[in-house]
Amino acid sequence: MIQFNPVSGDHKPLVFSGMQPTNTLHLGNYLGALRNWVKLQDHMPCIYCVVDLHAITTDQDPKKLAGATREVTAAYIAAGVDPKRSILFNQSQVTAHAELAWVFSCVARMGWLNRMTQFKEKAGKHRENSSVGLFIYPSLMAADILAYRATHVPVGEDQKQHLELTRDIAQKFNLDFDAPDFFPLPEPVIVGPGTRVMSLRDGSKKMSKSDESEYSRINLTDDADTITQKIRKARTDPEPLPDHFDGLKGRAEAENLVNIYAALADSTPEAVIAEHGGAQFSRFKAALGELAVSKLIPLSAEMRRLLADPAQIDEILKDGATRADAIATPVMEEVRRLVGFVG
Repeated sequence: MIQFNPVSGDHKPLVFSGMQPTNTLHLGNYLGALRNWVKLQDHMPCIYCVVDLHAITTDQDPKKLAGATREVTAAYIAAGVDPKRSILFNQSQVTAHAELAWVFSCVARMGWLNRMTQFKEKAGKHRENSSVGLFIYPSLMAADILAYRATHVPVGEDQKQHLELTRDIAQKFNLDFDAPDFFPLPEPVIVGPGTRVMSLRDGSKKMSKSDESEYSRINLTDDADTITQKIRKARTDPEPLPDHFDGLKGRAEAENLVNIYAALADSTPEAVIAEHGGAQFSRFKAALGELAVSKLIPLSAEMRRLLADPAQIDEILKDGATRADAIATPVMEEVRRLVGFVG
């Protein structure tokens, strides 16, 4: 189920979201984002971006970045994002993102950015050696959304703080430049179960592309045997599945596997427990592995088909960038006028 909070003002509904082309996308990206993006196409116009400008906030191999951009694009399409119904492009092709990010970096306050927990997590002990880009990442994220005056953004728990900052920046810009309601205050999209998929090795941590252990995640490019093996080796406790939903409390790994099953089956955790409650994990993992293979292998096969023709992917991205630029250009023309730029 997808719920939309109304946006104040007279703004046409529009969804914006994107993912970085760093490392291979995994099951958490699919269940937490991609699958919901596909559903959103039935509700309002959508713009989906491969955020390659965000990717270079940390060191990148240029050749690998180009390949990863195409791979993420292929994953979008294979999952069901339709580049004819929605706009699909890579961020660096539309200059409005970088230009508006600079304007917003001059609107946002240092104190606001200092409160961003994700920078602290990514920078860790190496804060002083982190790029300035990593620190002002949220200003670019705000520009991504507001260059199109998007009204709704599907975000995970780790991005909610950045969306709140986007709203703060939009509101301050509108006030600073006497432009009431020029930028909307975008609302988060609320989705159903499966939005937060945890590591297969540690149920207290989110499944991540950057985790050193390959067994912590199921990549969208994994073959059937690898998927089955990773699920079989997933960490669990010695007790069988509980026979009632409340029995999952305090059992993070068990709850994670049940949630994954529910999301893949378009069901609910309660229904999964009703069907599999009391089962030993060996039996439940076998059922989960079979389900995951049936859902993910067609997706990975379609990704391979698309990646076999990189020129076609590049053409899709180019076409999407042209369409995106047509929306962002008049927005940026008005931003320049409001700010006082000449020419």
